[in-house]
Order: sequence, then C-alpha cells, then structure tokens
Amino acid sequence: MDNFNNENIGVVKISDEVVSVIAGIAAEEIEGVIEFQHGVTNNISQLLKGKKSSGKSVRVTLEEDRATIEMEVSVEYGVKILDVVAQVQENVKRTVEAMTGLVVDGVDVFVQNIYLPKDHEKEFKEK
Repeated sequence: MDNFNNENIGVVKISDEVVSVIAGIAAEEIEGVIEFQHGVTNNISQLLKGKKSSGKSVRVTLEEDRATIEMEVSVEYGVKILDVVAQVQENVKRTVEAMTGLVVDGVDVFVQNIYLPKDHEKEFKEK
C-alpha cells in the first residue's frame, strides 16, 4: 500500500486471523445466516485475549496479496440456501478486499446446520 507520496515507508502485513474476523462479520450481515460453528464473537474475544481457537469456522489461506477463504455457516430454516450462500460469498469478498487491499480468489461456504426459529419448533413438535 502506497502512502500519498508513493514512498515505501515500511511493510504492512495482515494476519489470517484478522481476515478471518472480517470475513465472519461480513457473513453474519447476511439475512438468513444464523451463526458460525464456534461463533464469530468467540473469535473476536480470543483475538483480544491473544488466544488461538482450536476449531475455526473460518479458514484463510494467504499467498502474498491474495486470499482464499473457507467458512462454515448455519442458516435459518426456510431460506433459499443457494441465494444466502451467494450473498455471503459476495459480501465476504467485497468486504475483505475493501478493508485489507487483498484480492480474494474464492470464498467457499459450507452449510453445516439449519436452525428452526422458536415459533416453528413448536409447530414442528406438535405434528
């Protein structure tokens, strides 16, 4: 990244953990996405405490100025999964690229769970 004089004054490196947090927050912005396997708030609190999470719901591979992102999400019952996943992929790609300057080569989304809203759970159990 150049400063406004186009002089190189140092190196900027962004960790995969930071990209992971950005991707997780961007995914949660999409309606229909309920949560991650271990929750993005857990990732943030672990980052602030300096701890590494053992099982990640967002995995980032960085190669120079390029990133590949894999994430596991849970969605709400009744949504069109392919539409929600396409929105997640677009929002994650756009947000990570805007915030970090990296080029996102791909966002692979794995739907791990489907959750029933509380009012649907009652209806489902009554049948």
